[in-house]
Amino acid sequence: MKKYFKFIIAALVLLVFIGTFIFLWQKSRPQLVAYEEFLPTMKDVHKTAVVTGKIEPRNEVNVKPQISGIITNIYKEAGDMVTAGEVIAKVKVIPDMNMLSSAQARVRSAKIVLNQAKVDYDRQKTLYDKGLIAGNDYDQVRKAYLQAKEELRAANDNLQVVRDGVSAQNANTSSTLIRSTISGLILDVPVKVGNTVILSNTFNDGTTIASVANMGDLIFRGNVDETEVGQIVVGMPMKITIGAMEGEKLTASLEYISPKAVENNGANQFEIKAAVQGTSGTKIRSGYSANAEIVLKEAKGVLTVPESAIEFEGTDTYVYVVGGTDDNKTYTRRKVVTGLSDGLNIQIKSGLKKNEKVRGPKVVKEQQDEQER
Repeated sequence: MKKYFKFIIAALVLLVFIGTFIFLWQKSRPQLVAYEEFLPTMKDVHKTAVVTGKIEPRNEVNVKPQISGIITNIYKEAGDMVTAGEVIAKVKVIPDMNMLSSAQARVRSAKIVLNQAKVDYDRQKTLYDKGLIAGNDYDQVRKAYLQAKEELRAANDNLQVVRDGVSAQNANTSSTLIRSTISGLILDVPVKVGNTVILSNTFNDGTTIASVANMGDLIFRGNVDETEVGQIVVGMPMKITIGAMEGEKLTASLEYISPKAVENNGANQFEIKAAVQGTSGTKIRSGYSANAEIVLKEAKGVLTVPESAIEFEGTDTYVYVVGGTDDNKTYTRRKVVTGLSDGLNIQIKSGLKKNEKVRGPKVVKEQQDEQER
């Protein structure tokens, strides 16, 4: 029994030894190196720059009150269309006590002056009717009486404006009714009923009642790196893609390049604006993130190879031209003159013919095994 056991142990050791020898022998064998091969193609090459930005209306207007007060009614909400002159909200005036006191005092003073002017006018009229005074004296008293009446009316109107925000004569153009100044879409109504609002003055911009914009006139706003800004000019076409609108592509025309750089994360960038075209029928919202593709240079119908087939050495470029047969391939290093590149394919200006294959990168072992299978 022990004898058989020894034979089994010896057999196992021998198998391990043989397996290790075979494994090491296979690892020491030279591996065949395979490369991808490419045939030059004729195609268009574009060098592009991609700019990240957002879509926004060209003109967004903040509607502000003409008086200070409290919001009593809001007739529109965000998302509603509005026309120029249409009422958005109503404001109740909170009168300034100093101005109110002055207006009330003005009314009282105007009444006193009018009462005295009325007495003078009645007396002078009686004398004039009897022919006891000249016409010029009577005209002066009559004029003073009419002026006193007009002053009382103006004082009452001023009191109404200070107290109520509108006078009886100007009720149709009341400043308590907040109207849109343009036609468009209401983007935001940041106030609620009961909020206090103030008109703009030297010390503040005033309260915004609503933001209104014409969504039919949109622009793309973004920033271009300083390394690319010198290659773009006003009027260049752009292709706009919006992340929130999958499959939707818009065209735009570059219309503004900032003359001054701004620093963004340590890099100098220049703001650009482009007029977005063909927005009718699309539901674009203000503030959508978007990417704009600008063609900086292009070469049409040129001979190209994948950039991975190019070997760079200083300022020179080389390719390896494939020769021989499948079993005995050769790769001849040849200098070529390259042109425009789009990051994937590169233009070959000279040094290579259309029917000459070039060597690419090495084939990964897993990929090679799949090709053999």
